[in-house]
Amino acid sequence: MQAIIFIGIQATGKTTFYKDRFFNTHVRISLDLLKTRHREREFLTTCLRTRQSFVVDNTNPTIEDRKRYIDMVNDAKYEVIGYYFESKIQDAITRNDQRTAKQRIPVKGVLSTYQRLQLPSYKEGFNKLYYVYTVEGGTFKVEEWTDEIR
Repeated sequence: MQAIIFIGIQATGKTTFYKDRFFNTHVRISLDLLKTRHREREFLTTCLRTRQSFVVDNTNPTIEDRKRYIDMVNDAKYEVIGYYFESKIQDAITRNDQRTAKQRIPVKGVLSTYQRLQLPSYKEGFNKLYYVYTVEGGTFKVEEWTDEIR
C-alpha cells in the first residue's frame, strides 16, 4: 500500500497530477472536498483499515503538516511517498487567476502558504521523494528528489 503526500502551494497542479497519475489506483484525500480535519481523519482511518492506497492532495507546506500523515501511515506499514510541486509564486498566482471564481484562492492565501513552505526531507519518514514541475504544454515532468530546488 502507498500513502502519497503532495507538497506545494496552491495552483501548482497537484489535483491535475492526481487525476493524470493516480485517479484509477489511489483514493484522493483532500480538505477541499472533506472540509474538516475530523472528516479527513475519518477518511484516512478508513483507508488504513481497509489497506487502500491514497493520495493526500493538500498543500502540506510544513514538516508538521506532513507529520500528521506520516506518523499514521508508518504505524500501518505503508510506503510513504512525497511529491514536491515546483512552487514559483508568480506562476501559481497566474494559474490561480485563471481558475473559476469558486475555485480561486485569495492571493494573500497563496502568499501565506508560500511563506510557510518547507522543503521535504527523507528524515521526515518518506521512503521516496520526487520533484514535479510542469513543462511546455502543461504536462508534468517528475524527477527523483535531490534535496535541492531545480
